[in-house]
Amino acid sequence: MQVIQQILFAVCLASAVWLFSKKVKEIRRNILLGLDEDLTDNPSQRWKNMLLLAFGQKKMFKNPLVALLHLFVYVGFIIINIEVLEIILDGLLGTHRLFFPLLGSFYIFLINCFEILAVLVITACIIFLVRRNVIKLKRFASNDLNGWPRSDANYILITEIVLMSLFLLMNSTDRALQLHGADHYHNLGDFIISGMKAPYFTGVSDTALIAIERTAWWLHILGILAFLNYLPWSKHLHILLAFPNAWYARLTNTGTMMNMPSVQNEVKYMMQPELAPTDANPPSKFGAKDVMDLSWKSLLDAYSCTECGRCTAACPANTTGKLLSPRKIMMSTRDRLEEVGRNINTNKEFTADGKTLLNDYITVEELRACTTCNACVEECPVSISPLNIILELRRSLIMEDSNAPAEWNSMFSNIENNFAPWKFSPDDRDKWVEELKNQ
Repeated sequence: MQVIQQILFAVCLASAVWLFSKKVKEIRRNILLGLDEDLTDNPSQRWKNMLLLAFGQKKMFKNPLVALLHLFVYVGFIIINIEVLEIILDGLLGTHRLFFPLLGSFYIFLINCFEILAVLVITACIIFLVRRNVIKLKRFASNDLNGWPRSDANYILITEIVLMSLFLLMNSTDRALQLHGADHYHNLGDFIISGMKAPYFTGVSDTALIAIERTAWWLHILGILAFLNYLPWSKHLHILLAFPNAWYARLTNTGTMMNMPSVQNEVKYMMQPELAPTDANPPSKFGAKDVMDLSWKSLLDAYSCTECGRCTAACPANTTGKLLSPRKIMMSTRDRLEEVGRNINTNKEFTADGKTLLNDYITVEELRACTTCNACVEECPVSISPLNIILELRRSLIMEDSNAPAEWNSMFSNIENNFAPWKFSPDDRDKWVEELKNQ
């Protein structure tokens, strides 16, 4: 019977790892559909960013209480899953609490830490569920979360509550069996949380306790393996991608825009025609119309988005009732990228489907509402830049489609003809100086 359980566990583990690896490989391929961009300079600053933003969650602490609750969930997810290593080895080797003989009293200390964290995780998840579904904070009640995104967040919180509860139930029945002197359940000493619940199982038979403990053990580990394969389909992929996304963050000043050298050269040659080369080739494309025209970093941003809505809450355009939502920009980019990925899976390469990110997923009205104030970039806890995507799409809209408001076209015309946004000759630009001299 034990051998059958070990084989069954090995099959479940191998299947979960294979499915997860397959999806991760697809996501990596999708991200690399983007244009090349070198973001490997200044590694010391990049490590600092990753430690402060991803590990330390620096930006989250603008709201200390929420940051603390999020920290409980985050630390709980990272640290409690250390015990998953023991569960996996126990499942493969047919042992029980394999690490106890190796760690001794330190093992009890670890389990107690895990249990305290489990209670904190359950508490934080309940509070987050209340904030989303009872209090209904504005950034969680926004229309851009309608449907799957809103359900996704609730599914994750409920799953974490269930997994932590199974962990505590497993330990409680394990401790009760230790007190009963059951075979293979050696006395480890009291557990802080589950030890308080163990006496409630005093009247339960060893057979029933073992059944409960084993059921909790199996549900706990199978739930974790299922959760592992749910992550790539969920906004909670940021649990993994927040780290590389923070490391690869652009280190230029937040307000610095990425200019096209070819366009800059055109302006320079207009001002100094003698510098223009005779064999210059015009760029094949201006800006981005679809996800393949964006930088790979922007595509990584899309997969790293937590959908927390801090960017949208800080957006002045959204606050004044305009259609723009930076969160929706990131969600739409990810949706389009996933659709392109499915297209490649089906056809072995991308086949034109008559859709583009611009117009089909993100509208002209959204793009024009952006004031490029960088509020969304400043607010993002994991270094995502919706603004970069907006600028590239808007560049395509104007330079490829000649689609701009009349007042913008007037300004563009003035810049082209007069080298300034104002409608007067460059020769007249310094006349105000002469006027001052004559006063």
